[in-house]
Amino acid sequence: MDLDDPQTTIERRRILGEKDFLRMIYEEWYLSLSELLSDENTPVLEVGSGAGFMRDFVPHLIASDIARIPGIAVILNAGKLSFANESLGAIVMTNVLHHMPRPRTFFKEVSRCLKAGGLLAMIEPWVTKWSQFVYTRLHHEPFIPDSPRWEFESTGPLSGANGALPWIIFERDRQIFELEFPHLDILDVGLTMPFRYIVSGGFSRIALMPPGLFAPWKYMEGLLKPRLGHLAMFAQITVIKRT
Repeated sequence: MDLDDPQTTIERRRILGEKDFLRMIYEEWYLSLSELLSDENTPVLEVGSGAGFMRDFVPHLIASDIARIPGIAVILNAGKLSFANESLGAIVMTNVLHHMPRPRTFFKEVSRCLKAGGLLAMIEPWVTKWSQFVYTRLHHEPFIPDSPRWEFESTGPLSGANGALPWIIFERDRQIFELEFPHLDILDVGLTMPFRYIVSGGFSRIALMPPGLFAPWKYMEGLLKPRLGHLAMFAQITVIKRT
């Protein structure tokens, strides 16, 4: 299917509902992000809600996407958020930043729209020796850690990507980020999940693992925590707007 066709996202939503192991991964991600949010009365924007279900964990979530998809409250482009200055308590997203061809424009909007003390929290691909092997050989999206620029020419909202972009911004070019966006402080970059996403089969229609093996896989990954710097495939990144 055409990755940029909204019907593909709708099909992914169906797959996510049927593949228990994959759904449990997203439940873990959503729970981890939701635990960062404190004020239930403060608006929380999810950018690129797509096929996901984060609203089940954050009831006051404003679900948004670049395409018109059932269940989406707001259609918007991440480079121009349709919210007033300092009106959002948090912005959350899952596997979205690496699809943004102009991330600097997005960060400017984040700095404008977040209240003082507000969070930008996301789950994104990360660069390690293991993830670089997997993403460059077993995944369809471009993965270019040595790209000299944050920006890239996008073929479409989902087909356009650089899976290494979060690592480039928050690890390799961290000092550049801190200089260009002085009102945004990087609170934490937590590495995670070297194997479970692979064995889930992702958004293919094939389920590689039964849900009963989710806990053993999670336990095994926990034992590998000291090696995540070499093995992690994802990172949870948390940024706060200075007060």
